[in-house]
Amino acid sequence: MQKGIGNHVIGDTFDGFMLIKTATKGTASNGKQFLTLFFVDATGEIDAKLWDASKEDVETFTEEKVVKIVGDINEFRGKAQMRIKSIRPAQVTDGVRVSDFLEKSPIDKEMLQEQLMEAIFEMKNPNLQRIVRAFVKKYHEDLFIYPAASKNHHAFVSGLAYHIVTMLKVAKQLCLVYPELNKDLLYAGIILHDIGKLHELTGVVSTSYTMEGTLLGHISLMVTEIKQVADELNIDGEEVVILQHLVLSHHGKAEWGSPKPPLVREAEILHLIDQIDAKVNMLNRALDKTRPGEFTERLFAMDHRSFYKPTFENDE
Repeated sequence: MQKGIGNHVIGDTFDGFMLIKTATKGTASNGKQFLTLFFVDATGEIDAKLWDASKEDVETFTEEKVVKIVGDINEFRGKAQMRIKSIRPAQVTDGVRVSDFLEKSPIDKEMLQEQLMEAIFEMKNPNLQRIVRAFVKKYHEDLFIYPAASKNHHAFVSGLAYHIVTMLKVAKQLCLVYPELNKDLLYAGIILHDIGKLHELTGVVSTSYTMEGTLLGHISLMVTEIKQVADELNIDGEEVVILQHLVLSHHGKAEWGSPKPPLVREAEILHLIDQIDAKVNMLNRALDKTRPGEFTERLFAMDHRSFYKPTFENDE
């Protein structure tokens, strides 16, 4: 069994197969062409430069191609980067498939479906429940396959559903501590807040942004669709507007992508839960690749901070 990239550290040599997630062409200061390649496997990810790339290299090393690589793992600006020694396309005789290199949710799709439906069953407000059920039915196939992002948090197969289910678990505990919270509203906001990413992102393998996603974004797409679904179900009034507000404001600030800040209690809680789950996921993935007593690589989405991994173990 190949040792995945996530099991390698700075100074190691990697010799194995990886999937090209993105390939970007550039021109160096000497006028020669190069490729910036972003590799992934089921354990992690790393980027590399293929210098002096020929026309054949540009045509060969493209997105969604599995390649055999030998390279040294170095540090560049606080992050691991591979220095390629050799690279070739995978062959049929290598016995590898694209699906072998996709990171997957720690909870399988069937369990995610079950846990999401349990949360919907807990909801008592008929209008909110009907709207949520309509969306889950409409997007059932993609909802439990798509990642939650192209990079950073929950960028893996079933990442979107895993993100939603984890947030629901946090919300359930918060509602026990703060029973005054409107659990139905909070649950509905959590389940719907990122479903617009099914339009914003291209899919699972080389996840990028669609034209619609780039120009409109998942927040505005979802706010519009909530109104459309509510109209189809003959539901109107305050519940629909507030649910739209929860989705509209879940990034918290205009500079983070929300046209409005949270102005409803449950909208603020949704934003905070979303932040917690995204950040914990990023931290866990970085710490999993870090030895005790060392710091993680600098995390762009965490203000370029490096986090220390303690040497003592969790007693649980």
